[in-house]
Amino acid sequence: MSDAAAVMGASAPPFGYWERMLAGRYLRAKRSQGGVALISVISFIGILLAVAVLIIVMSVMNGFRSEMLTRILGFQGHLYVTGGVLDGPDREAAVQRLRQVPRVTQAASIVEAQAIALGPTQITGAIVRGISPADLKATRLVSANVTQGSLEEFGVGEYGGETIVIGERLAQSLGVAPGDVLTLISPSGGATAFGGTPMQKDYVVGATFSVGMSQYDQAYVFMPFEQAQLFFGREGTADAIEVRVDDPDQAARMKAAIAQAAGPAAIVTDWTQRDSSFWGALKIERNVMRLILMLLVAIAAMNIISGLVMLVKNKGRDIAILRTMGAGQGAIMRIFFMSGAAVGVLGTAAGLLLGVLFCIYIGPIQGFVEMVTGATVFSSDVYFLSHIPAKVDWREVLIITAWALGMSFVATLAPAWRASRIDPVEALRYE
Repeated sequence: MSDAAAVMGASAPPFGYWERMLAGRYLRAKRSQGGVALISVISFIGILLAVAVLIIVMSVMNGFRSEMLTRILGFQGHLYVTGGVLDGPDREAAVQRLRQVPRVTQAASIVEAQAIALGPTQITGAIVRGISPADLKATRLVSANVTQGSLEEFGVGEYGGETIVIGERLAQSLGVAPGDVLTLISPSGGATAFGGTPMQKDYVVGATFSVGMSQYDQAYVFMPFEQAQLFFGREGTADAIEVRVDDPDQAARMKAAIAQAAGPAAIVTDWTQRDSSFWGALKIERNVMRLILMLLVAIAAMNIISGLVMLVKNKGRDIAILRTMGAGQGAIMRIFFMSGAAVGVLGTAAGLLLGVLFCIYIGPIQGFVEMVTGATVFSSDVYFLSHIPAKVDWREVLIITAWALGMSFVATLAPAWRASRIDPVEALRYE
């Protein structure tokens, strides 16, 4: 069937060849219609940048959350057992029972308290964590990121020995290295009739570690568990039993099983309760940022309306001729709908490609910008991480793409509907 026959009223499928042909021709405006072409280009660039920025920002926020979650939960536990179970010989029996709970990967008694660290060059506060040598090696985020020294001497000697492991940033600020002596002061180490008294003791730095988060690398000191009990006056007890599971997101659901295994005197909390303010703020920030950027995509898509309105105005005579030749209102509406939607589809596709490529190569891009500007783009002292993380969530990318396409289609409906309602008699009256 010929195109002319289709226009003259013969049966033609919606979105057929001749409709697509006219829509494509209208997109390729002549010089006399340069204003329409310019607005279309602006709309294309606006949608491209809005979609790309939305994908990049959400991927960076997803990467930030993933990196923070991996490091925080890799360094600390997923659930904590406190209460009366920590006192006396029942604690080790409870630890053994917890290790038998399905999906539990590690359970360890810990002592954790604040201390003052004295180095050759500086005095600073530190967080001392008492842990057994086996549990320290099982904490892969630490044992796999030892930068200097080794863990071989950790836990060797009477009451665990006097070898400690400290964060790399803390070692640098104190001016110590593996093999050097570091003095620690416990504000409440010794117990007397008048209460706790400070305790000062020298320890040998056995190794340094770097987990990539400044809040850990510049604050934490690992000490053998028995030594920490003596140093902080915790003989026969612990501060908590730290439990790790195979899936941190399921920690809250496992609290009942952990409490049952720990015993009736146990109090169980999970990581979401300990860091509830931090993770709550991060979630709210992520949702608000998504909403704001989606509104920007919608605003960029609204530019299509301007270009399409001008196109309909310039093509009034063509519309009238098509109507007199037999083209229906639906055909006219589909032609201009495709003209406007094509801008949105092309802009969304280009933005999708740009955003994903930027996320994939964000590391080299960060390095290039820092090399050119000589400035640190992502300071670990501020953001806790040494590099910009980016994790592309394809489900979220699909939602962004669908939103951009939906806004583009919605923006074309009003001008396309107006074009379909043009009266051919009125349009040709003054021609």
